[in-house]
Amino acid sequence: MGLFMHRLKTYLPGISLASVLAVIAWKLGRALPIVGAPVFGILLGMTVAFWRRPDGFTVGIRFSSKQLLQYAIILLGFEMNLFRVLEVGQQTLVLMAFTLTVTFATAYIAGRILRLDGVVTTLIGVGTAICGGSAIAATAPVIGAADEEVAQSISTIFLFNVIAAFAFPFIGHVVGMNDHSFGVWAGTAINDTSSVVAAGYSYSQVAGDLAVIVKLTRTLAIIPVALALAFLVRRRNDGIQGEAFKLSAVFPWFVIGFLAASVITTFSGLPLSLTSGLGDAGKFMIVVAMAAIGLNTHVGKLIKSGGKPLLFGLVCSVVLAMTSLGAQAVLGI
Repeated sequence: MGLFMHRLKTYLPGISLASVLAVIAWKLGRALPIVGAPVFGILLGMTVAFWRRPDGFTVGIRFSSKQLLQYAIILLGFEMNLFRVLEVGQQTLVLMAFTLTVTFATAYIAGRILRLDGVVTTLIGVGTAICGGSAIAATAPVIGAADEEVAQSISTIFLFNVIAAFAFPFIGHVVGMNDHSFGVWAGTAINDTSSVVAAGYSYSQVAGDLAVIVKLTRTLAIIPVALALAFLVRRRNDGIQGEAFKLSAVFPWFVIGFLAASVITTFSGLPLSLTSGLGDAGKFMIVVAMAAIGLNTHVGKLIKSGGKPLLFGLVCSVVLAMTSLGAQAVLGI
C-alpha cells in the first residue's frame, strides 16, 4: 500500500495536468469535430509547455504519453465488430490492400528523396495510409518515436484531414460520383475518422454510413503493420548491436489487446452502450496522451523542421486519393 501511494503521488501531478488539458480539448473537439480533440490536445499542451513547470510533473507526463497511449489503443478495439468489418471487407479488401501498398511504397520513396527522418516518414506514412492519429498513436511506441516526432506527424496529418473534409465532397460532385463510390473513396482515402464523417455525411446519408464502415475496416490494418514494424525495428537494432533477435522483447502486446477487445465486442453480446462507452474512454485517453505529448514538445524545433513533412504529407495524400479512385474504376467497386 505504501509503494502504491508513493507511485500515485509520483505520477498524479503529470497525469492530472494532461487530463485537465484533455477535458478542455475534448469539449473543443466536440464543438469543432473537423479539427478533433487530439489536435486540440497537442496544441494546448504545446501552449502550456511555454511555461516552466516543476520537475514533479515529468514522470506522470511521460507515463501519459507512452503507456497510457497503449491502453487507449486497446479500448478502441471495443468499437470494432468483426462481422460488420468482414461484410464490408469482402467488397473492399482488395482495394484496401492495393491502396495501402501503393501509399507505403510512395512514403518510402518520397521519404528517401526528401531525406526526411525515418521515424517521421513512418508515422506520417502509416497515418496517411491507415487511420490518421490512431495509427500514429499505435505506431509511435512500436518504433520508439519521440514526442516531438509524434506532434509533428499529427500536425501534418491534421492539415490534410481538414483539406480532405472540404475537397472530397467538392470533387465528388464535380465528377458526378454516386453515393456508393464516394463512400468507398472517402473511407479508403481520408485518413482520420472525424474527416471521414464530415466528408461522407456532407455528401449523403448513404455515403456517410458506408464511408464510416469502410474506415473502421481499414483501421484493422494497424495490427499487421504494427507487428511488421516491431519485427523490422528490433531486427535492425539487433543487427547494429550484434544481438540475436527476440520477438518477445519488442512484440507490441497492446495490439493483441486491441484485437481481443474486438473479439469481445463481436461475440460477447455486450450492450452497445457499454462497448461504445469503452471506445469513447479510449478516445479520451488518446487526447490525454496527445496533451502530454504537446507538453513535451518544443515549438521552435517543430517549426524549424516543418517544411519537408508537409510536402511529404501532401505527396502521400494525393497519391492515396488518386490510387483509390483508379483502383475503384479498375476493380469495378
